[in-house]
Amino acid sequence: MTRRTQTTSGMSPASWRSAVLTCDQTVTYGGRVDDVFRALADPTRRSLLDELFREDGQALSALEERFSMTRFGVMKHLKQLEEAGLVLTKRRGREKLHFLNPVPIRLVHDRWVSKFAESWAAGLSDLKHRLENQMEKVFEIYIRTTPERLWEAITDPGIRSKYNFGNTITSDMTPGSRYEQSNPKAPGLLGEGENLEVDPPRRLVQSMVALWSEDVKAEGTSRITWEIEPVGDSCRLTVTHDQLREGANAQLYGGWPMILSGLKTWLETGELLTTPGSLMYG
Repeated sequence: MTRRTQTTSGMSPASWRSAVLTCDQTVTYGGRVDDVFRALADPTRRSLLDELFREDGQALSALEERFSMTRFGVMKHLKQLEEAGLVLTKRRGREKLHFLNPVPIRLVHDRWVSKFAESWAAGLSDLKHRLENQMEKVFEIYIRTTPERLWEAITDPGIRSKYNFGNTITSDMTPGSRYEQSNPKAPGLLGEGENLEVDPPRRLVQSMVALWSEDVKAEGTSRITWEIEPVGDSCRLTVTHDQLREGANAQLYGGWPMILSGLKTWLETGELLTTPGSLMYG
């Protein structure tokens, strides 16, 4: 069984027109921040998120069994969570599965929490990440940029280091070529892999072997797919991290919300976003 988790920080085109100040940088998050706060204000909706955190990709019937309310009541709460972007749905056969979305929560954290809390506090949320089945993690974010500029930010080593915790990716980015991930302050390589598909400026598929610790080395090879889709004056970026073993170490995929938030901030403002990951080799 493969468990698929999809996350997004996307907004409707109308909401892009209303930018808010995030970490002292103007980034297009818009009115969805208010939707997130309203959704989180209800204890039942928070419990639904906790349940999806415990076991992602659940059908309505499974969620209904865990709450003392009618099916309609559960549907109503899920609908509000979907409208806030905190829950996403995917059709699988006749079932409609519900997935937890951490990226908007990460963006709210960047705006409202990080400047009041110690920098290490955000890292505590990763301690509970233990998944029991083989996994496929999917992250989506909308960025006001062109496909060409977004592709450059993903593949250029100098730009990549600005939002990828200071790490650079060295490769000629041709199909079948190798790449290496490194950091000037790290004692050795942090990762390596193969460029399986290279289709600029739309799609990049890479294998990945993490090397930054013995624990992640033991996880073996996983796969990362970057997909760029133009949407009006912006792009939807989808990052899929799959071929993860059952119970894979959360370090392999837990940093994606910070990486994508940093990428969005840099492309839209030219500024660097401080996250716990960016301080790792500081």
